[in-house]
Amino acid sequence: MVTTATAASSSAGTLDVPSLVSQLMALERQPIDKLNAKITANDTKISSFGTISGLVSGLQTAVQNLSKSLNGFATTTSDSTVFSSSASSTAVAGSYALNVTSLAQSQSLVSTGVASSSSAISDGTSTTLSFDFGTTTGASFVTNGSGVKSITIDGTNNSMQGIAAAINAANIGVTATIINDGSASAPYRLSITSSSSGESNSLKISTSGGDGTIDALLAYDPAGAKNLTQTVAAQNANFTLNGIAITSASNTVASAIQGVSITLNQTTTSPATLTVAHDSTAVSTAATSFVDSYNALYNQMKSRSAYGTSALAGDGTVRLMMTQLRSVFMTGATGGTMSLLSQAGINSQADGTLKLDSAALTSALSTNYSDVSNLFTSTSGFGTRLDAWATSVLSVGTGLIATRTSSIQASTDGYNTRISQLENRMTTLQKQYTTQYSNLNMLLSSMNNTSSYLTVQLAKL
Repeated sequence: MVTTATAASSSAGTLDVPSLVSQLMALERQPIDKLNAKITANDTKISSFGTISGLVSGLQTAVQNLSKSLNGFATTTSDSTVFSSSASSTAVAGSYALNVTSLAQSQSLVSTGVASSSSAISDGTSTTLSFDFGTTTGASFVTNGSGVKSITIDGTNNSMQGIAAAINAANIGVTATIINDGSASAPYRLSITSSSSGESNSLKISTSGGDGTIDALLAYDPAGAKNLTQTVAAQNANFTLNGIAITSASNTVASAIQGVSITLNQTTTSPATLTVAHDSTAVSTAATSFVDSYNALYNQMKSRSAYGTSALAGDGTVRLMMTQLRSVFMTGATGGTMSLLSQAGINSQADGTLKLDSAALTSALSTNYSDVSNLFTSTSGFGTRLDAWATSVLSVGTGLIATRTSSIQASTDGYNTRISQLENRMTTLQKQYTTQYSNLNMLLSSMNNTSSYLTVQLAKL
């Protein structure tokens, strides 16, 4: 109800129409305001589910990392200057004595010097410079079958710099650099190196066409003319593992020991020891991350679904997720001597969270590693079931979170449709009120004029 004092705008008794209509429209808009409040609440709910979704994803990652750590291996070396190594999940625990007699090398060849690295070497006639790769034994060369690779030297690149640039740009398995040896008359020399190490990657370089200048500078035939000087011979790595002789074209050896990659760094005078074992340190770190991730998720779901002022107070989906999550721990794992996480130092607390006993976990890993792994990674393992639960919850379109947020969004869409309808009504209603009270103002003005006229006439009488 609008009071006379509020509606009056002057001593003449006319109405303040804009103010009156504004007050009336404020009352009429209350249903829209309530709908907007519901939309805001829904947005908060969706945001809360976004937070929970991120925590579920974080738990799943922690579970997967713990499973990976339990299935993983680590390597240690008695001398890290001799070699470095790493192991995958396919490795097998063991110890190996490693002796390195030679390291793999890439062949390097160097040309005679020229006075200028930028001046033309030939007359610019097109010359094909070809590279073949193979094994050199004495004066013979046997190609490795990778094919001859060629580049063209002509008037645009027939300087030392141009040739080096052309070789490097072609990406054909060799690299070229210009070396200044400091001599007075012809210091610039072209160094050509095979990109791959090993005896089977020796070079044979030939030319065709041109005026013969490029051939005289760069041709290299192990069985013929050698216009380049070999500074480093192609060589395989030779080493022994537990007395077994092994040869490798590369210093990185991935096939000598199952699941283990070794990178040789230098030769040895006495054996270095390589040990492959389960990585208990990585497992402990991953277990800590798992417990922290679980607790972060559980506490968030517990606080956000608590009755009170929280956005998801009493939300059935969150409570169902909590029930499902707790149920994972109610059934023990099978297939090993351990069936409960507490046997590996991961204990359930009264408030629903988990607590890690690091000492108990370390002891279990040292005495019964395979059963700890089974407890978490087997088909019935807790990690396997938690991973499956997280996948189900996070499933796009059909997961609990997606279904609930879709329902909330559908509710918001309905509210927005109703608001749109009410806004149209508000536009019409505002026009009606404005017209109605403007007409009333005109009537009041007319009545005031009549009253004034009568007052004057009566005064004359």
